[in-house]
Amino acid sequence: MSKEQLSTSKKEVPKLRNALEEKYKEQKVESVEEVKRVDETNVGSIKDELPVPTGWRLLVLPFTPKEKTKGGIIIAQESLDKARIATNCGYVVKMGPMAYGDKEKFPTGPWCKERLGDLCKICRITFTNRRWRSPSS
Repeated sequence: MSKEQLSTSKKEVPKLRNALEEKYKEQKVESVEEVKRVDETNVGSIKDELPVPTGWRLLVLPFTPKEKTKGGIIIAQESLDKARIATNCGYVVKMGPMAYGDKEKFPTGPWCKERLGDLCKICRITFTNRRWRSPSS
């Protein structure tokens, strides 16, 4: 007698079907396409899909470090995450219609241009060390 048969009858034991597991396997097969990271080399292909900044704002893609060095050393994910958070420069992707429009503030013209590879400094604002007073005190 095989393991799939009941001990007292000749019927086969129905295989356990887990619908969620099967659905997950189907979705995994459908999403085989590798998700590509957006960086300075491929941002031009999706530039039209990105939002248009309003007013004086810029759309900046933060600098992302390479996952592998020229020598072939793979950098740990934790180190990559720290480098992404600590970066203070980015690539200018799009500019709002009023960006660098004030001739008094910018007499020499814009500091950066809307082109791939043009870097600018960015500021990350955090309020972790702020102490707020309550209105009653």
